[in-house]
Amino acid sequence: MKEPTESAEHFLPTLIGDGRPLLALTALSLMLSGGFALFLSITGSFLPQDVDFLGMQPAQLCALNQCRIVHFMFHDRVSFGGVLLAIGTLYLWLIHFPLRRGEGWAWWVFAISGVTGFGSFLCYLGYGYLDTWHGSATLALIPIYALGMWKTHASLPPARTGWRELIKPHSRFEWKTRHGFGRCCLLLTGLGKIGAGSVIMTVGMTTVFVPQDLQYLGLRIADLNAINPRLVPLIAHDRAGFGGGILSCGLIIALIVWKAEITPSLWQAFLIAGSVGFGCAIGVHYPIRYLSATHLAPAWAGALLFITGMICTASRRTCSAGAIDFWKKSQPTL
Repeated sequence: MKEPTESAEHFLPTLIGDGRPLLALTALSLMLSGGFALFLSITGSFLPQDVDFLGMQPAQLCALNQCRIVHFMFHDRVSFGGVLLAIGTLYLWLIHFPLRRGEGWAWWVFAISGVTGFGSFLCYLGYGYLDTWHGSATLALIPIYALGMWKTHASLPPARTGWRELIKPHSRFEWKTRHGFGRCCLLLTGLGKIGAGSVIMTVGMTTVFVPQDLQYLGLRIADLNAINPRLVPLIAHDRAGFGGGILSCGLIIALIVWKAEITPSLWQAFLIAGSVGFGCAIGVHYPIRYLSATHLAPAWAGALLFITGMICTASRRTCSAGAIDFWKKSQPTL
């Protein structure tokens, strides 16, 4: 087919293409938001709307109760930032590999996780804090995401656009083999995240805290309300948003493992997403000294399950041969 000349092309249609550039912009926006959340937490800063809502600066809160209230808030935000970075990474893999090949199931992964992710913003109805910046960013991103979804759906082969594309797995889960066992572990990692995200989102909209949280804070909810009656709604907003992010991430992981072969590109995307996601969610607890064993146990169990899955699915096809040879040469000889 003869390609159109430059004079026949239009600017915006060329940028939009088949919709994948818009979905990539959505993924990069999520990653930028995640990185910004990490930056604010590391620098000990609140967003301006948080300060306006509370009527307090972080330093004022940090002067209370050994700064544990601020540390607790930042631990949710660091975890949320890691989740956004993980989701963005997996979205980029979906865009540049299965969607590029016209595989309809990848479109449905975007659709399902997008509905849960964007829908989690409505959790504010349960805790009463409407984050205007979060709302504005969501409203700005939804049209980009929606147009990208519409364009990519139109570009898919008609026979591969139905939701039934998700039903049949890529291959049988042979759990008795090393690779099959690894796939099972990665699938369970995704399912575990779905469960954890649902619980955290529900807690954020209802009780806000679990007993370990209050034990770490050394305060009751009544004490927090006495400090500032808007403090609990702000914390609930962070918790529910984090829960929605974990839920979406779990759906993406589970559906990808269900439908895709563990290729080198997917294994590497999982490595990046898992490292940053679990790294942030678990690692943030240690500098703030939130070391409750019962609180950290589910996260560590998920991380170990993920690591097991990654090790079992690793091979010379998934890891570069050079990386494996380097690892072998670095081991001490006995």
